[in-house]
Amino acid sequence: MSVKFAVLGAGRIGQVHASTIAAVPGAELVAVADAMPAAAAAVAAAHGCDVKTIDDIAADAGVDAVIIGTPTDTHADLIEQFVRAGKAVFCEKPVDLSLERVKSCLEVVQAEGGKLMVGFNRRFDPDFRAAHAAIQQGRIGKVEMVTITSRDPGAPPPEYITRSGGIFRDMTIHDFDMARWLLGEEVTTVQAAASVLVDPEIGKLGDYDSANVILTTASGQQCVITNSRRATYGYDQRIEVHGSEGSVTAENQREARIEIADEKGAHRPPLLNFFMTRYTAAYANEIAEFVDALNTGGAMPTTGHDGLMALALADAALLSVAEGRVVQVLEVLGDG
Repeated sequence: MSVKFAVLGAGRIGQVHASTIAAVPGAELVAVADAMPAAAAAVAAAHGCDVKTIDDIAADAGVDAVIIGTPTDTHADLIEQFVRAGKAVFCEKPVDLSLERVKSCLEVVQAEGGKLMVGFNRRFDPDFRAAHAAIQQGRIGKVEMVTITSRDPGAPPPEYITRSGGIFRDMTIHDFDMARWLLGEEVTTVQAAASVLVDPEIGKLGDYDSANVILTTASGQQCVITNSRRATYGYDQRIEVHGSEGSVTAENQREARIEIADEKGAHRPPLLNFFMTRYTAAYANEIAEFVDALNTGGAMPTTGHDGLMALALADAALLSVAEGRVVQVLEVLGDG
């Protein structure tokens, strides 16, 4: 069955999803909404869909599912509106910047019997999935340590920082989700250090641009996450998982997988430049699996609970930096 989608938000991530829907079998983009009419019109013209208001989309029986790519502070309200309207919802992370608001939103989803998938696209990257499959197959034994490196090619503009929730809720949150997925256990403690090394303006806004985090599970597994808003050499995305019987590594992706050797040495093409190119396959895979879950009645591949737990780790990291100590996740999660 073809799933008819509407995209809410015609900015950068909305444009990515609109293009992805066009490439996914069984998915059809029928409408787009945005507070900026020109942005919505551009997406509609590119993909042959209608421009509608959010309320019109909610009332439209011809729309089966929505992708929420609007600013973070609108996510929870839109999730509630659309599950109450009987639409399946795919929402970009985070659900909200407040754990309590996330909890109340998920209660509405449950009460309405709604279908919600949270967009943690890195789980769907082919290389990262292959690494996870090797772990599940027992190829490296029991997981002991995970190392995640994630560095952006450049810092976002100050106006983005003011609405993003900060580096831990905006950037590291992807790595927190990856850590939970690769460790296979919930994280119990968080220890973080953060600095402003890239752009002093980020510090003036109360955020950081450089961070390291140590996560520990109840069994003693560890994950080290390193983040920076500056990587002059490209978009740096790597993982290594060390186990009792070996390790598995997923390296950076480059513009081409070649190496040229000459009298000056060995040379390789540069890294892919940002998430739109690095994670093209991941975006397609996550929407394809969302469509499959809707058609088969299967479980959502990434859930509201995943979104809640990743945000809890972000809040724990912020508290760790503020107080200079190891933080128990239950301190910020409360009753869960």
